[in-house]
Order: sequence, then structure tokens, then C-alpha cells
Amino acid sequence: MSDSSVSSQQNHALIVAAGQGARSGLGLPKQYARINGQPMIRYSVVSFLDHPDISKIWIVIGSGQEQQLNEAMAGLSGHEVVIGGAARQDSVRNGLSAIAASGGAKNVLIHDAARPFLSHAIIDRLLRSLAVEAAAIPVLPTIDTTISLDGEYAADTLDRSQLWRVQTPQAFDFDKLVKAHRIWPADKEATDDGQVFRAAGHKIAVVEGDEALKKYTTASDFAASSEENMAQIRTGMGFDVHQLASGEELWLGGLKIDHDKGLAGHSDADVLLHALTDALLGAVGMGDIGDHFPPSDPQWRGASSDKFVEFAASVIKQKGGHINNVDMTVICEAPKIKPHREAVRKNIAKMLDVSVDQVSVKATTTERLGFTGRGEGIAAQAIATITME
Repeated sequence: MSDSSVSSQQNHALIVAAGQGARSGLGLPKQYARINGQPMIRYSVVSFLDHPDISKIWIVIGSGQEQQLNEAMAGLSGHEVVIGGAARQDSVRNGLSAIAASGGAKNVLIHDAARPFLSHAIIDRLLRSLAVEAAAIPVLPTIDTTISLDGEYAADTLDRSQLWRVQTPQAFDFDKLVKAHRIWPADKEATDDGQVFRAAGHKIAVVEGDEALKKYTTASDFAASSEENMAQIRTGMGFDVHQLASGEELWLGGLKIDHDKGLAGHSDADVLLHALTDALLGAVGMGDIGDHFPPSDPQWRGASSDKFVEFAASVIKQKGGHINNVDMTVICEAPKIKPHREAVRKNIAKMLDVSVDQVSVKATTTERLGFTGRGEGIAAQAIATITME
């Protein structure tokens, strides 16, 4: 679960996807264009769907885009559709009205579908801030020297320490945002909902943004995405075995499972996470778990194996890669893995900061053959596929 103190039933997500994307030059609304093989809008929807503290998702689309949305959302459920208006603030108002008509919400996160790569970390930061603030937005510093223009000529150099780039999702107290939109002039265009909220006299807290949340706007943005698709694809494999022993706890995929025996080892002996760690490290040529967390080091005695997985994921990120998917198999006669499978998937997705549909967990037996068949131990294997820039 997220460490947000806000109840999951209080938070709604509103994805604005009603634009025509004329500047993209794609010949279709850009939110339905494919990035890395999937419609752009699908990424944001999946991220919100997989987050445990988001209770309902609303997608605002343009009139006549229903079929395009249905195709983009194939296999997904749990979202409501609203028809947008002529301008962005009209679409947001329509979405807020639909939420109000359904019973309202305490908080709403408003997100642009043109920012597809939304991490759970950003959502968590916003929800933590909403526990004490009326609104919060993600921002990033302005890195380049920034100037004003005098016609076609450079003018003053601006103090970039006072300039910040604003991203979405932007998170608000629902009732306050509804009232702010009601008093916003109908003939004045708003660039985002933060502008509307500030104009109503409210303060907005800021949280750290994410460079991955870039906005896709022009044809060059999508061309760059196509070039990224040519990046190097790497695969790593991992395999691990631990003995079953009386008096030990059984940890699998970061979850404690009730069983008459547990796995013996120097750390918590989570055989599934150990195999996954080796697969992740193998994908970037960084050895195995023993190289980084040797069993001879007493600091790792009884350590939680999620630390190993998170370390391996951070190594991939530091090297300019991102995780595409992981596929794991647990090999044992008992306990039964299926009742715990979805919880394990969600747990590992959170460790890796990926969507649940990028995590596969399976189980099999050896038909009572060998040490796993005799109930002497549990084995696990994992494959991780990553993209390196």
C-alpha cells in the first residue's frame, strides 16, 4: 500500500484527453498515437488503475472519439468516460461535474493524457501533500539560462532560480476546485488548473516532479519516441533455491506467507526476489546478488529482500535503462502460490515502480520429483527485459 494517509475512497483521477492534437501532425488525436507499441493514453490510465489509493478514474474525451478510446482501452475496465468541451477548462469542468453528479470526492488529481509516463512515486507525493494542503502540483527546476525577448532580440536574463516547470497530475481539494472553476471567467483561457485555483485565492504546495513526465506535443516529440524504440533491448535471467526448514518464516515476493515451514538463508531467504534481483543485475551486466550483498557480511543477516530488488532497479535507472517487464516462476509443491499471486505482483510492481501488467508471476511443480517435489525446498526463476538508451 501507499504510505499516503488519505483514504483510497477519497481520491479520484481525471484524465484530460479531449484535444485534437493538431500540432502533432499525426493525422489523429495524439492521445491515441502509439508510443513504445501502446496508445499514449493507456499509460496514464494503467498507472492510476494500479495505484491502491485511487478509487475512481474519469477520462474526458472529445466528441466522436469513443471508438478510438475503446480500442486504446482494450482489456481495461474501471474507468468512466465524459465528453469534453471546446477548451481545456471546459473539459475539466465537464469532468468535475460528472464526479459531483456521482457523489463527489474529497480530492481530485487532474492529469493530461499527453504526459504518459506517470509513476506511482509522483502520485504518492501528491497524496501526501494533500493530507495537509488544499492543492499540490509537481514542478521541476528551470536548468537552462532563461531570457525575455524584445521583439526578435534577446532582452533581459531572468533569474532561473525563481522559475519552475509545472507538470501534471495536479492535485486539489475537490470542492474548492469546483468553486474555483465556477468563478473563473468564461472568456478567459486557463493554461492549467493551478492557475484557476490560485485566482480563487488558494495556495498551492509543490512537490518534486519527474523528467519522465514530458509532454508530447509536436511531431518531433513523437519522432524522438520512434528513435527511442530503436534503443537496445536487454534480457537478464535469474535462478535461486532455498531450503525449507522448521522454525523459519516463509517470505515470497516480499510477502509473509503462512506455512508450516519457512525458507532458510542469510537474509529473509525470499527465493523469488533473489531470482528477480539476479535477473535485473544480469540485464545490465552487474554480476549477481552475492557480489553486492555477500552472505559473509553480517549487515545483511535477516535483511528484507525488497532492498536487493530496489537496488538492482536503481542500477538500471542510473545506467539509463528502464524496465519493460519481468516474468517469474516459483517451483514448489507447497504452499499454493495462486492465492497470493496478485498480491505478489502488486508488491513487486511497487518495488520496481512499474505497472502491475509489467509483472508476471507463475507457479509450477516438478510432479513430486527432486528436492522441490519432496518438499525439501523452493526454487524460483526470473527473466527481466529492459531497454537501454
